[in-house]
Amino acid sequence: MPTLPRRLTLLTNATLPDGSRVDVELDGDTVSTVSPAGTGRPAAAHLPGASIDLDGFLLLTAPAEPHAHLDKALSWDLINPPMGDLGLAIDSWRDYSSKMTVESIADRAREAALLMLRQGTTAVRSHVDMLTGDDPLRGVHALSLVREELAGLMDIELVALAGWNTMDSTIEQALDLGVELVGGAPHLAPDPRADLSRLLAIAERRAVGVDIHTDEGLSGEPTIIDFARTVRDWPATRPVSAGHCVRLGTLEPEALQAVITEVLASDMSIISLPITNLYLQGWEHAVSTPRGLTALRALLDAGVRVGAGADNVRDPFNPVGRSDALETASLLVTAGHLTLDEAYAAVSDGARSVMCLPVAGVAVGARAELLAVRGTNLSNVVANASADRFVIHAGNLVAQSRVTYEIAAPSPARPLPRREVML
Repeated sequence: MPTLPRRLTLLTNATLPDGSRVDVELDGDTVSTVSPAGTGRPAAAHLPGASIDLDGFLLLTAPAEPHAHLDKALSWDLINPPMGDLGLAIDSWRDYSSKMTVESIADRAREAALLMLRQGTTAVRSHVDMLTGDDPLRGVHALSLVREELAGLMDIELVALAGWNTMDSTIEQALDLGVELVGGAPHLAPDPRADLSRLLAIAERRAVGVDIHTDEGLSGEPTIIDFARTVRDWPATRPVSAGHCVRLGTLEPEALQAVITEVLASDMSIISLPITNLYLQGWEHAVSTPRGLTALRALLDAGVRVGAGADNVRDPFNPVGRSDALETASLLVTAGHLTLDEAYAAVSDGARSVMCLPVAGVAVGARAELLAVRGTNLSNVVANASADRFVIHAGNLVAQSRVTYEIAAPSPARPLPRREVML
């Protein structure tokens, strides 16, 4: 197998979700031509190794992960925490994280990022905790190192996840070190609205965007309307995202419509995180356990920008997860009742919109962020999630997986017994 990354200029015989078969030419990091299969320039006209035959593969916009926690990822087996709700997960993480080093965080974060890349995710927005201990910025140093190492393979953006007792100066230092966005979890603070106002004020002062864990619970007074009103006049260059928003899924229609009106007026993005919220929410409900999802259908129908991600992967906040956007898409179908097209859009085009990334996919002028998965159509790909994949970032092949299967042959069928018919 050639050494990766490898510059590509031609993809042939790819199947698109609408069933059409196409050839795709790439010019650097951009899609330059999309033509019916067999009608474009032949592979021989391209440099050796610069083309891939995608016969049997579905070609999609590469997923983006709008809400990860690379500093927490893959720590479940190290911590061995009790299973349970958000409070238990926070306690388990707090105890363990006080002993972490920059090196140990970076090792897990690197592995987690590469797992996502292998599955097709080429852009990640990761929250990073402001930790307890002598150096609260250990996670920032670790994820900054991983981001530098993986530059050219995937895009990584960082959010300072500040607790209600994190000092303002610590958040400022994180921004000085290259963290792009201010984040936090005001719903966990003694005074959620006061903490929300504090975080937004820091972002306003530093002229950066925000990605706030918002109303991550099935009950309580929502803060999202205050959030939306505060950022209403912020410029479009400063992204504004609300993650989780589980409380919206429990609101009555009139109250939900009031929230949606404010969200639309401020052009806020909502990020749904099905696998983690399905795990964390509802432990106190032994019967008719709520789904723990935001109001996906109402938000999409209203035209709100919605993205979806995995959030936590194999840590105290979620013991499972494959680091695969197709897993998230599948959950959006089964638990969120989205269509297959809506579900995949949420983890690709929707996620990229939330992250203010350039438009990508199989369209002339779009950025060449692409995922080819063995399969016949979107239903087949989301359901089976074949590991046979090609992952393309900025026009470069950055990951390729090949799968072989050996299955024992069944025994020859025995003839069915003859049945006499009574006349």
